[in-house]
Amino acid sequence: MSVATLIGDVVGSRRAGDRAVVHRALAEAVAAVNAAFAPATPLRITIGDEYQGAFASVGDALQASLRLHVALRADGVDVRHGLGWGPVTVLTAEPRVEDGPGWWAAREAIETVAAAQRQAASRRLRTAYRRAEGVDGPDPAAVNAALVGRDELVGGVDDRGLSVVSGMLAGMSQAQISAQLGISASAVSQRVRREGIGALVRVDRLLGEVG
Repeated sequence: MSVATLIGDVVGSRRAGDRAVVHRALAEAVAAVNAAFAPATPLRITIGDEYQGAFASVGDALQASLRLHVALRADGVDVRHGLGWGPVTVLTAEPRVEDGPGWWAAREAIETVAAAQRQAASRRLRTAYRRAEGVDGPDPAAVNAALVGRDELVGGVDDRGLSVVSGMLAGMSQAQISAQLGISASAVSQRVRREGIGALVRVDRLLGEVG
């Protein structure tokens, strides 16, 4: 059976000033996503600042990747993600070790992101999706087209705007967000329009419907 695999890692983690702080932020973000999405294989930090998990649908994995990206960037941590779709094999249950085409596809996807970030035109790309060969599933061309736009929108949001994005992704109203941040409702509304936050949340909602 195919699942949506997700591999993430911290960009430039070896250059981080305080690796313990980065690791703590990563652990908190991973725990929050596990609680919200209940993935088929819970996200876990593996070697260094890489993490991985598997979801029942590509839509869930796409939404999880955005929440990780936004939460960690708010803490000053930049991450990239590779998503795959395909069968996986459990090699050992404890500790959990998995392999198979689904994971190979995710690894290929994150390598694609790393290469794209070195190009000026795609420097904001942080997520890519691949489907294992010979497997039916969501179309990579369509999903990746949406991801290019999604990541470009996230890259254009400033630090205060990220708080607005987080609130809206959590289902908060603009009035609730303004109260939480201590700013006017009109200031929140202006950010939603000016920084493309409304479009970003809409893209997230639509991507969540991907099978």
